[in-house]
Amino acid sequence: MLGIIGAMDTEVAKLKELMTDVEIIEAASMQFYKGKLNGAEAVVVRAGVGKVNAACCTQTLIDRFPVDCVINTGIAGSLRAEIDIGDVVLATDAVEHDMDVAALGYAPGKIPDMDADVFAADEKLRKIARESCQKVNPDIQVYEGRVVTGDQFISSKEKKAWLVETFGGYCAEMEGAAIAHAAYLNHVPFLIVRAISDKADDSAQMDYPTFEARAIEHSVRLIEEMAGRLA
Repeated sequence: MLGIIGAMDTEVAKLKELMTDVEIIEAASMQFYKGKLNGAEAVVVRAGVGKVNAACCTQTLIDRFPVDCVINTGIAGSLRAEIDIGDVVLATDAVEHDMDVAALGYAPGKIPDMDADVFAADEKLRKIARESCQKVNPDIQVYEGRVVTGDQFISSKEKKAWLVETFGGYCAEMEGAAIAHAAYLNHVPFLIVRAISDKADDSAQMDYPTFEARAIEHSVRLIEEMAGRLA
């Protein structure tokens, strides 16, 4: 069974429409849509924005449903010039960029008293996602790299540069690493799929409303195709 998490209604609404045999289960103030997506048993849920919502959603999903993997789908801001609006980034791994215990001697992103702070995505899921995207979105580029997550909407060139220099990030968003963190603790394979909606710089407010819908279309097609391959 696939567990599919998006932060916002716009990121999961179309996936819910594509599902059949749907049963809605309410838990943790969230609605979990259980059914079939392109032949695969799946649960689709809107987590809400931010790391706490994302982590709570992931834990509830894993506790309530027999998911074999967790896929986080949604939009993000590009951190690299070559990754354009509409392109897709598949996470190799994920880091919480706003984890900051520097005053106690820890490097940025380092989580005290934990054996991991960089959470590696599942390679098999990433391969299937890459092949799926290339099939259904031939007009865009697919990149594989680090997703950096924090409770911040990145909209300045200075912050963007820091995220690249410090973490080597490919895109920035607000949920992925929290979902990865929860999946890691539960020993459940995961993948973060991010379609680029803005360039994560001073143009963010201008680009975001214009390109959000286009980016979501790409991620929905990818996830639908991926579900069929995993069925």
